[in-house]
Amino acid sequence: MADNTRSSHIADQREAGRHQVLNTIRSAGSIARIDIARQTQVSPATVTAITSELLDAGLIEEIEPNGGQGAAKRGRPRVALTIRGDAHLIAGIKITDRCATTILVDFDGNTVGDHEEPLPSPEMTPKDLTKVIKRALTSATTAVGRDMTDISGVGIGLAGLIDARRNFIYWSPSLDARNVEFGHLLETALPFPCFIDNDANLVAKAEQKFGEGRGRSDFIVITIEKGVGMGIVLNNEIYRGGRGCGAEFGHIKVQLDGALCRCGQRGCLEAYVGDYALLREANIPGSTQPENDLSALYKQAKAGDAMAKSIFDRAGRMFAMGLANVINIFDPELVILSGEQMAYDFLYGQDVFERVRANTVQVDTALPEIRVHKWGDLMWAKGAAAYAIEQVSNSTIQRLAAHDA
Repeated sequence: MADNTRSSHIADQREAGRHQVLNTIRSAGSIARIDIARQTQVSPATVTAITSELLDAGLIEEIEPNGGQGAAKRGRPRVALTIRGDAHLIAGIKITDRCATTILVDFDGNTVGDHEEPLPSPEMTPKDLTKVIKRALTSATTAVGRDMTDISGVGIGLAGLIDARRNFIYWSPSLDARNVEFGHLLETALPFPCFIDNDANLVAKAEQKFGEGRGRSDFIVITIEKGVGMGIVLNNEIYRGGRGCGAEFGHIKVQLDGALCRCGQRGCLEAYVGDYALLREANIPGSTQPENDLSALYKQAKAGDAMAKSIFDRAGRMFAMGLANVINIFDPELVILSGEQMAYDFLYGQDVFERVRANTVQVDTALPEIRVHKWGDLMWAKGAAAYAIEQVSNSTIQRLAAHDA
């Protein structure tokens, strides 16, 4: 029994070492073996063994810095290692109420192509949404002269309560059913693995890999669009909670028996801040062009219209209350505000930050840094692709680990 336990522990260490070395190479862009050993505190011999495995698996490749310049004067140049971009073709998809935005990237995260597939309806059956996703991937790959079978994996982000570990959707405004084994549906229809997560988590992943969160091990992203979401990064990992549906900032309660939320409960923050909530308050329900109507409502508020101004003022107060609660609970170093509504300053104006400060636990130091980052659906999709890259890497390393047994 003791021998089995020891063997299992050694195998776990080897797998962890492979992940550590691959992540170090990815973060560095290109790096020599000796520098990997210094950064990871892994022995040079172990680094050499691990990188040999990763080379054989086709995940990394060797390069000579500066094309080998200076080799004659100083001997053989130090060989560096880098991610092999053509090792895998990866897809990422962001589902909104209007379209499925798809991006194709190589294994190093470089964009290969993108495509936008209109949705026939904001709310669909799981089978119909599966068909839309398949059509979007087919169109995206065809546009760049590739085939859908070239894809190694796809990350998919959509709003709702999602258990990413099981690819299971408890509830999403994009679907007309609850408790959906969506991952099973997708993998029945597609010839590669699918990885589903809440879209706010994938924004956090995008910020971590490409945006304001680079170099930060701990930060929080809050997204404001049709709904309200939050992604939490702790120790460089996305925090999802025990059931896979933690960090639901939009569904914290800010009013007892308050306004009706899309989730079916009352008093959620989203029911006061999401764009559908603002339009509902202005008696513009079921708009076919909510972004245009919201822009018009915002212009009315800026022009002094009392009704429009009161709607945005209340949304700002509710948002400030929620943000103060998040800061009181987590005390993060950095909060990133992201999403379509960042085009409107009613959620990050000076008055909102003053309310946040007034409702945050008072200590003799500044509030956490709050940054506003405006970006479109394509970057959300790239976050989904970054998640898929991680999962494809994990699968490959697990196959290597199987040989250790």
